[in-house]
Amino acid sequence: MPSAADEIAAAVVEAGGALRFDRFLDLALYGEGGFYATGGRAGRRGDFLTSPEVGPLFGTVLGAWIAAEHRRLGEPADFEVIEVGAGPGTLARSIQQHWRAAGVAGHPYTAVETSAAQRTTHPEGIASVSAMPDRPVVGVVIANELLDNLPFRLLVFDGGWREAHVTVAGGRLVEVLAPLTDTPAWLPATAPHGARVPWQEAAAGWVAAARRMLTAGTVLCIDYVTPRTAELASMPWREWLRTYRGHERGGHYLTDPGGQDVTGQVALDQLPEPDVVRTQAQFLQRWGIDDLVDEGRRAWEAAAAAPTVAAMRMRSRVREAEALLDPAGLGGFLTLEWSTPARPS
Repeated sequence: MPSAADEIAAAVVEAGGALRFDRFLDLALYGEGGFYATGGRAGRRGDFLTSPEVGPLFGTVLGAWIAAEHRRLGEPADFEVIEVGAGPGTLARSIQQHWRAAGVAGHPYTAVETSAAQRTTHPEGIASVSAMPDRPVVGVVIANELLDNLPFRLLVFDGGWREAHVTVAGGRLVEVLAPLTDTPAWLPATAPHGARVPWQEAAAGWVAAARRMLTAGTVLCIDYVTPRTAELASMPWREWLRTYRGHERGGHYLTDPGGQDVTGQVALDQLPEPDVVRTQAQFLQRWGIDDLVDEGRRAWEAAAAAPTVAAMRMRSRVREAEALLDPAGLGGFLTLEWSTPARPS
């Protein structure tokens, strides 16, 4: 199997000597030798943690939100859940566990994940696929920390805005700048020299495609989001353009392609305008996390003298909630909702 570096070098030649940054990212993350194709993943034994890996509480709250969406739409029989960027299936597993504990019939669940290796870890009882369904859907589309990992173009301020490309020089990947032919409306007129901002065409296109697919329901995206691109331009680029591996920050984004995750802050002003924007903490509190924590605390206190595994799980809700609601961490993420009305009866 070719390495990501080999794939990128071949693509540079095919492109005539320089590869646009989003194409470089696509190969570095999702090519045959890319990070996610060769073992990169979320989880305690992976490279980074997301909210589902904190514990099952996140999936329990998402399960309550899914039930509310089902009711909002009039409880349609063809309601389904599509999770995109499902990784190793942790969220799907937690939601299924919530449905079993609640004694309710689960809705058809499709986990979309490009990595074949990660699809092998998905739980039984769901559809595990590599691409979004190409059909109308009634229900919900969930994307937890997906938008930040979709390949983006990279713009650099060098006396004016220019676009970053990647080439090979001296046996290593280097960045070259090309004139910017289009000027998006969200791009600030000026910025500090060397400032970088993402151009998130793929993320905006994904949201638009997910909304078109839904005939009734809601697209829910949860991610680290900055309201305006201009805010990203004013901060050191290493604060919004980050790399990870083995739960540690990685190196420069051009080093070790395929060996580290590359992720960028999501710029809200580049996406279709959501119907609802909340912090993750507000969303989880809206859908009952505080009540679940109280329930867990009471269950633990009742069983503390002779604790059981079930009581220990209930006790863990307190610690999980602390992480999920932390305004300086996961609680500060934004939840973005794009909804369609219920179908006429």
